Order: sequence, then C-alpha cells, then structure tokens
Amino acid sequence: MAKFIIKSTEDNNQLSNSNYKEKLWTKDFISTSIVNLALTLSMYLLLVTMAIYAMNEYDASMSMAGFVASIFVIGALVGRIYAGKQVAYTGGKKMLLIGATLVFIVTFLYFLPLGLYGLIIIRFLHGVMIGVATTATGTIVAQVIPASRSGEGIGYFSMSVVMATAIGPLIGVMLITNIGFTSVFVFSFVMSAISLLLSLTLRPPKVTKSEKPKNASFSLSDYYEKCALPVSTIMFVMAFAYSSILSFVTGYAQEINLVQAGSLFFLVYGVTVLLSRPITGPLMDKKGANVVIYPAIISFAFGMIVISQAYAGIVLLIAAALLGLGYGNIQSIIQARAIKMTPRENMGLANSTYFIALDLGLGLGPLLLGYLIPISGYRGMYLLLVIVILAGMVLYHFMHGRVDKKLIDS
Repeated sequence: MAKFIIKSTEDNNQLSNSNYKEKLWTKDFISTSIVNLALTLSMYLLLVTMAIYAMNEYDASMSMAGFVASIFVIGALVGRIYAGKQVAYTGGKKMLLIGATLVFIVTFLYFLPLGLYGLIIIRFLHGVMIGVATTATGTIVAQVIPASRSGEGIGYFSMSVVMATAIGPLIGVMLITNIGFTSVFVFSFVMSAISLLLSLTLRPPKVTKSEKPKNASFSLSDYYEKCALPVSTIMFVMAFAYSSILSFVTGYAQEINLVQAGSLFFLVYGVTVLLSRPITGPLMDKKGANVVIYPAIISFAFGMIVISQAYAGIVLLIAAALLGLGYGNIQSIIQARAIKMTPRENMGLANSTYFIALDLGLGLGPLLLGYLIPISGYRGMYLLLVIVILAGMVLYHFMHGRVDKKLIDS
C-alpha cells in the first residue's frame, strides 16, 4: 500500500511538471520588448519621411533623397556586424546602454541645420547605433526567454518590430502632414529617451562572457554564427522578396488608384500578425518549425499573387492579411530557429547573423527590383517574386526543414 502511494505521488509530480509552463512575461521581457519597440518605431518613422525632408529642406534630387533614406540601412548593417561579435565580450546590457545612449545623442542632432551632407552623416551614425542597440535587445531577450517557450517568446518579441513597421509610417505621415518635420524629430527624440531610461532598469541573467583573444588575426567567421547561417540564408531570400512591399507598395497603390486602401495596408498586415502570433509561436515550440513555416511560405507566395492582381481596395487588403500570415510569421520563426540552434554564449552573434541577412535582403531588394519595374511593371514584379519565394521554400527544405524535427525536444 505504501509503495502504491509513493508511486502515485511520483506520477502526479511528473504530470504536474509536464503541464508546468515556465514564466515568459517577466519584467525584463516586457521592458526589453518596449525598448526594441521604441527604437524601431523611431527607425521606421524616419525611413518614410527622410527622403521627403531632404527634398523639401535641402532641394535634394530624387536619387540623393533616396540615398538619405537608405544610408540608414547601411549604417545598421555595419552596427550589427560589429555588435554581433562584440556583444559576447561586452555583455548584452552594457552593449545596449552604449547603443541607446548614442542613439539619444544622434537623434538630437536632427534638430541642427547641418546641411544635406551633414544629414547623410547623421543618418549613417543613427543606423550604426540602432544596429548596435537592437542586436543587444535581441541578445538580452533570448537570454530571458525560457528555452521551452523560445518560439512563442521570440514571436511576441518580434511583434515590437511588426508594430513599428505598421504604426511608424502612419505616425510619420500624420505628423508631417498636420504639424511639420520638426514634430517627427521630437517624436524620435522622445522614443530614444524612453529606450535609454528603460535600458537602465534591465536585469538580464548573467551569462559567461567570452574572453577576447589577444593579437587575434582577422577572420570572417568571427562575424557570423555558422549554426545560424543556414536559416539566416532563407531569411535573406524572404526579405529580398518582402522589400518589394516595403519600398514599392505605396507607389503601386497610387498607380492602380487604391491610395486609401494602400494607407491601411501595413495596419492590416500588423493586426494579422498580432492575431496569429499566439497560435504560431506555441505551435512551433510543440510541433517544430516545419508545421508553421511551410504554410507561411505558401501564404506569402499567394499574397504576392493576390497583390499582383489587385483591382479593388478589399483585394489589396486581403493581400496584406495573407502577407501578415506569411512573411510576418516567417520572420519570427526563423529568428527563433537561428537562436535555438546556437550555443547560449553565442546568442548575440546568432541574432546578428539573422539581422544581417534580413538587412541585406531589405537593402539589396529595392536596388535590384528598381531596374525590373520599368521592364515588368509592378504587377509583373510581384508575380516574378512568387518564383523567388517558392525557391526559398525549396532552399529551406534542404538547408533546414529535413533536420528540424531533431530540434523539437532539444
């Protein structure tokens, strides 16, 4: 009888342990997500307004105005490459404080009349510091998320970027239309102040820092995490395709006389991602990435087909929802997998590798697709990108999909 009682108690303990979910919504997780939201909100707000500002304030040409906007992405890429390696030696919080402090300083410089070339320098420096700070936030959040809920946690954390993508352009256009460009700089400055103050309150878990080698020779492998490289390559392909949405959907909506629907495009995209994350994140943690990623890629491709055939506002917004279910979830699932496959001490480098691939795709896409649009038109470009997305699905299968099941219980 005693043996039976002991056995029953053990079984109950095992059952309760199997049903136990480690706490995700901690103070540090919430604060880090808000810091990332504030940083990226300022980033997307300025991305959509800087070209107009350069033309209005400094009589910049169209090409120079585009350079003022895009130089930020180059700076962010430089910042991520540096921070991805350095964060292992410096630590996530210290790296974040450095980045957030310099973002605060650089954002103030927008108020000074430094001329067109001065503005270009400010944009580049701002990009570098954002790259440093957001690499640090990604590293910190990976450390505070329980390993058993990594997909769910990264999914919710990446909503800070999704929300910034959706809300930032809306706020930017509203401010310059109703108040003026100075209000855009004030808003960005306030966001930088919030991110700095919240960064001071973070208490991430202590992780053993790597010792910086003395007199080490340069090696390209020091700037990327090889375990995260395969899935990050997939992110490059998907981001390349999605760059056509970020850069050209507004012009496309104007061309097909769907401006009102076009103004709501990113809002519908963001809401769709927000509603789907509570399902896709936990599903990945339980069943693996494949059960989410394959349907997401198909949704992404189908969304591109729908947008290429849009002749009514509702069709354009249906495409936005399909892209939210598709690309919006691809982004977070691949980031979670890049971190999951990497040793804990190299999480910063894995996060940097992922974002370098993302930035390269978003940065190179508009440059190359800009040559395609005069030949194929917007509709033809979106149809051709369906092939790129489906090729990315094949690439995913061979580079990661075949081995994903092994990671579910790891």
